[in-house]
Amino acid sequence: MCNVELYNPAPSVSNILDRVGVIIPTYNAAKHWTLLRHSLDHQAVRPSQVVIIDSSSSDETASLAQEAGYTVVTIRKQDFGHGATRQYACGYLPKSDFLVFMTQDAILAGPGSIELLCESFLNPAIGAVYGRQLPREDADPIERHGRLFNYPAHSQVRDLESRHGLGFRTAFFSNSFSAYRRTALEEVGGFPRDAIVSEEVTVIARMLIAGWKIAYKAEAQVIHSHHLGLAQEFSRYFDIGVHHGRTPWLLQEFGTANGNGLRYVKSEFQFLMRNAPLWLPYAALRSISKLTAHRLGIYSRLLPNFLSRALSAHPNYWDSEATASVSGVVPAARSKLAASKPS
Repeated sequence: MCNVELYNPAPSVSNILDRVGVIIPTYNAAKHWTLLRHSLDHQAVRPSQVVIIDSSSSDETASLAQEAGYTVVTIRKQDFGHGATRQYACGYLPKSDFLVFMTQDAILAGPGSIELLCESFLNPAIGAVYGRQLPREDADPIERHGRLFNYPAHSQVRDLESRHGLGFRTAFFSNSFSAYRRTALEEVGGFPRDAIVSEEVTVIARMLIAGWKIAYKAEAQVIHSHHLGLAQEFSRYFDIGVHHGRTPWLLQEFGTANGNGLRYVKSEFQFLMRNAPLWLPYAALRSISKLTAHRLGIYSRLLPNFLSRALSAHPNYWDSEATASVSGVVPAARSKLAASKPS
């Protein structure tokens, strides 16, 4: 999956890589560990630059990470939050000017993946960058199409003006393989601690409003995809809807996700017609399920708490006072963010 010889970065990027920190939240990651460590150990980063923030795994994840020489931070499983945990982990890399985030099942596709990702920061206007995710070898057709649609083969740089053509897609981003300029992340308040999911979308939207540019680096690649059953997909889209319902400013600034959703369904239909027509009925059922879940999530404030908890993939969220707050930029702060636009 990745070459065994170490990658030697170009001199112009090596200074950036010396100031990179890698953060990986984990929970029972032992089954991914051999591939994950192998791919990390052949990047141009040292073990001391890697922080594993583990949610009290019941397997040997923590001991394997310590054996690899990585910094291991253990938190209680019930204390994990997509935004809060990542923000907490940043404190363990105080000297890192560039913060790379991965998930435990994202396997770097080559020894230069992190270097290729971070070379985007040679442009001082780039606040954050995310890489391309490739489907697993045994990915099903729906899973494979999702990666092809969301992570195309061409790179891109977006700014706030891009929303006029791309709409909500302008703020699309993924922390499964991404990197942030620390100064940009701090300028917009870091990761929201009350986000149920999509913490990265909130941050990216704030950065765009503040004048930063966002890069998609197709040459920087990881192997990362999931097969989700109908129930798992429903819970995922319910939580996305919850996030959208609690960040109305996001939809006001960038538009709804409906247009991109329709393009996705059309693209998926065409892909399956060509490659796997027997999957079309299941894909149609999934699309209806996702739309229903998203709408329920948007209006989750009208649902009883026990029902939201049952529908969500993150039931602990509904035990928190965070459900009463709104993640994101207070409208009055918009002009203040825009005033700090980088050159």
